[in-house]
Amino acid sequence: MLLITLLVSFFAFTGHVSAATWYFLRYVPKSGQKFTSFSGDMTIPPLPKAGVYYLWPGLQPTDNTGVYQNVLDGRSGTWWIGSGWCCSNPNLPWGSGFNTYANEKVTFNNKLDSSGSTWTSTLTRQSTGQKVTDSFPLASKSFNQAIFAIELTSVNWDFGPLAFSNVVITSTGTDSSWCNTKPENYNGASVYSITGLSASVSGNTVTCKIESVILQRPA
Repeated sequence: MLLITLLVSFFAFTGHVSAATWYFLRYVPKSGQKFTSFSGDMTIPPLPKAGVYYLWPGLQPTDNTGVYQNVLDGRSGTWWIGSGWCCSNPNLPWGSGFNTYANEKVTFNNKLDSSGSTWTSTLTRQSTGQKVTDSFPLASKSFNQAIFAIELTSVNWDFGPLAFSNVVITSTGTDSSWCNTKPENYNGASVYSITGLSASVSGNTVTCKIESVILQRPA
């Protein structure tokens, strides 16, 4: 299924209706496996102007009812980053966040707790140590899509590369092929690079480590 028609975007959360332009990479595990954590560092790009720039890592469930994401939002003219579930089923308040600036790094950590009932997101601004943590009751969601996304409305990809580093994604199961296979590059729209990839299996957990994921520019 095409994510662009099914993904409930952060843009929808704002209550506006407009067509977004999408660039994204997506990892999907073997049927029956689900993601249990997603973490890494995002290097903050320049923000050319105030506009509907949404840059985010996120997880989408098997039922395609929404997306759990850490969104870098450029609407105010200053980057702001926060975590949340968009947009309904269930209806949840958006999480907390903070302003961040070009060339800073923000660490994102999304993890399912041991009971399987709650996802917790922690964002850390590395330059200051500022940290926010939010929890989301998403026990009913089985996340099978890990996404690195650029979502733009009425603006262009004019901020340069979007870089992620020290990425770690875990899933249930024993099949690590999803990590060792190239991610989906939606519509071939992005020029991207991935380096330092390794996969391991311990018990019923697959751990995928990626040193660098860079969405470099439009194709």
